[in-house]
Amino acid sequence: STQSTWGKVMDAMSKEERSLFTQFITGSSKVPLGGFKELQGMHGIQRFNIQRTAEITRLPSAHTCFNQLDLPEYTSFEMTRDMLMKAVTMGSLGFGFV
Repeated sequence: STQSTWGKVMDAMSKEERSLFTQFITGSSKVPLGGFKELQGMHGIQRFNIQRTAEITRLPSAHTCFNQLDLPEYTSFEMTRDMLMKAVTMGSLGFGFV
């Protein structure tokens, strides 16, 4: 299931990868002192959520204003991890303006 695959991907992340992931989802590399339940969004506290999408050829995308991850229902742990890390890594590079 998507939920169990998601948990395995999170467990397999290094501390640095989790920081990049948090930056990708929220716009900040640090979780609030009270944890994810206290994440701030556009209108106050906005809990982190995952929205499933059907298009498995696309990379995951994030909405930092809503603390939301749009995660396609990939077919395996490896594909989920690879696509998520690709999106997170590309996201950490910004738009490449110098």
